Amino acid sequence: MQSVIIIGSGILGASAAYHAAKAGAAVTLIDRGDAGQATGAAAGIVCPWISQRRNQAWYGLAKGGAAYYPELIRELEALGEHETGYKQVGIVSIHEDSKLDKMEEKARERRLGAPEMGEVRRLSPEETRARFPFASEHYGSLYVEGAARVDGRAVRDALIHAAVSLGAVQVHGDAALIVEDGQVAGVRTDSGDYVADRIVSAGGAWAADLFKPLGLLLDVVPQKAQILHLQNDEKATGQWPVAMVPYGQYIVPFEDGRIVAGATHENDAGFDMKLTAGGIHHILDKTIDAAPGIAACELAGAVTGFRPATTSALPFIGAVPGHPRLFAANGLGASGLTAGPYLGRELAKLALGEELAIDLSLYPIEEVFKKME
Repeated sequence: MQSVIIIGSGILGASAAYHAAKAGAAVTLIDRGDAGQATGAAAGIVCPWISQRRNQAWYGLAKGGAAYYPELIRELEALGEHETGYKQVGIVSIHEDSKLDKMEEKARERRLGAPEMGEVRRLSPEETRARFPFASEHYGSLYVEGAARVDGRAVRDALIHAAVSLGAVQVHGDAALIVEDGQVAGVRTDSGDYVADRIVSAGGAWAADLFKPLGLLLDVVPQKAQILHLQNDEKATGQWPVAMVPYGQYIVPFEDGRIVAGATHENDAGFDMKLTAGGIHHILDKTIDAAPGIAACELAGAVTGFRPATTSALPFIGAVPGHPRLFAANGLGASGLTAGPYLGRELAKLALGEELAIDLSLYPIEEVFKKME
């Protein structure tokens, strides 16, 4: 039986742990529970097909993630994990007509290779409000049937619970690499040392610290996100579609009137946890313009999370240069909830020596590591 240590239990690490345990490996999942983990803070939209982002490597990973979710959710439910936080409710992308024209053209082009998108239809302002009552009477939308909402904390927890049910062991604490004869042999934690055939880093925005004792600098930095939690008196929100609105903002309705709205993209804030008036104003200003109905919602709270970002804005995956037993994947940024479970599956395959469904050359790990001077 192969053994694998996975460092980091966000959505990427949790998925890697689940898939490695499912494949029969002895899995140890280590996490120190940093405040502001992106997965635990985030709620989001699985709908990569209408993105105007042109990078094909990114789109291939995000498209694969969206297509993989239904299969994964069925597996988790078969293992008794019914609170996954995932539901296909469709999306209304609310914008001005000129933006919708480009979005619709891109969606119909991509639908040829992504039948999981389902129906794609242009909606008038009245039709948009019929599906999403908060919407403005001034904007139409593009409706995509196959889009889904995701609660990051719920799907992460379901993956971890499933991994544990398959024999994975959870360890809470800080992790440091054990190096013997220049190679990584295991992981040292507060509760003891662990050794394994393979060690995997999925440490999110905090991952860079792990590699410094190896003399390696990792190009992963935190991108701060502030996210609002709202409560609506109308409780029948569970069937509403999610909404994308201008300036990269989103509104995600859940059951019982719970609404999540966000998010900021702050590149120079470091790990500053504080909620700011400017951040909250930015979210409300942009979302209320396209969806004025949320103005009457109670402001129930707000959270801060830190997305892992790279200079190239692309994720990476592979064996760490010079360390054939050490693997890493990271840098999903705002695509974490969409692509995380899929990339986690591929990360587990990589560590276990199995054939991958993705082309590693599109996500080169060599470009994100530099030797320390």
